[in-house]
Amino acid sequence: MDLFEKAAKYTRPEEFRAAGLYPYFRAIEESDGGRRVRIGGRSVVMAGSNNYLGLTHDPRVIEAAQRAIARYGSGCTGSRFLNGTLTLHEELEERLARFLRKEACITSATGFQTNVGALAALAGREDVIFGDRDNHASIIDGCRLSFARHLKYRHNDMDDLGRLLGETPVSEGGARLVVTDGVFSMLGDLAPLARMLPLAHEHEARVLVDDAHALGVLGAGGRGTGEHFGVHDQVDMISGTFSKSLACLGGFVAGPKVVVELIKHTSRSVIFSASMTPASVATVLACLDIVEQEPERRERLWANVRRMKAGFQEMGLEVIDGGSPILSVVIGEDRATMEFNRLLFLEGVFVNPVIPPAAPQGMSLLRTSYMATHTEEDLDAVLRAFRRVSEQLRILG
Repeated sequence: MDLFEKAAKYTRPEEFRAAGLYPYFRAIEESDGGRRVRIGGRSVVMAGSNNYLGLTHDPRVIEAAQRAIARYGSGCTGSRFLNGTLTLHEELEERLARFLRKEACITSATGFQTNVGALAALAGREDVIFGDRDNHASIIDGCRLSFARHLKYRHNDMDDLGRLLGETPVSEGGARLVVTDGVFSMLGDLAPLARMLPLAHEHEARVLVDDAHALGVLGAGGRGTGEHFGVHDQVDMISGTFSKSLACLGGFVAGPKVVVELIKHTSRSVIFSASMTPASVATVLACLDIVEQEPERRERLWANVRRMKAGFQEMGLEVIDGGSPILSVVIGEDRATMEFNRLLFLEGVFVNPVIPPAAPQGMSLLRTSYMATHTEEDLDAVLRAFRRVSEQLRILG
């Protein structure tokens, strides 16, 4: 068979387009502070972004990015390993290490690359990685590229993790690593770190937490899932991305200095990819200032999340609240979910439809997420749209 015949047989996107239900790759024409966007000439409330603190349009952040471009140019045109390290990169890594209370930190151009590069550099054929079945694709790909044995435990099931840790031998010279999302991106639920960490350490396993959706949002200081559960100092390594609360692009891994040194000098993501642009690094530094100096942003975010949860429940919708800024409204059937999403957009609301395999079978859902900068008017518009569409589709009975 010709390799390209596979592409010709992949028809699901076209089927959704033919039905008028295709919801992906919608081009944003302009954005009003991130809260509202214009798509196809229509102004809609953005209730499907990971811009949790609403910092992408903050004047201080934009000014910091502009100053960095004026000083360093638009890009580094090389990897960190060779000509792509700026004093700005070193400043960010030192700052992040202090913020996360870890010894050292190394950044990469994207969050995806960070996990792939760190796991492939850290684990080898003699090692065993224990990962949650719902881990992000970047973690799964990193496990594959590491050539380590990769065992998956049932989602957030610490009994299953304990069983695997207890019954899985490690060859001489091998080691154990448990890796998990801190906040799982589709359902928005949290990894049970208070149970996981003692269990892993009892079996001499290190723990890596990908806190992409928790950094800046969870914990008293915005340090993530570990701080939220009061076990931050027990987390061995933390990875994450800057594309959520920190308003740009890039990723990091922080932990013991010796581990970061290994990743820094052996990760293909670090050595063979161009480094973060000056504007992105400056953006993260400015966002960290705001995270540390304005805890009221997190308070506003959580007030918005509580308001939306109460509103969804009051109208009788099934909403999954896992403890993050993500609220997933369960619709059930795939086509009904796509139709609900289409009608929401016509009502002026942007959300993200999620169907299997990204959602559990029979639990297709509408993933909504909120920002500190959403106004009461924005949130009320979202709730009104959900009510009208629910009544139109007779979901509320």
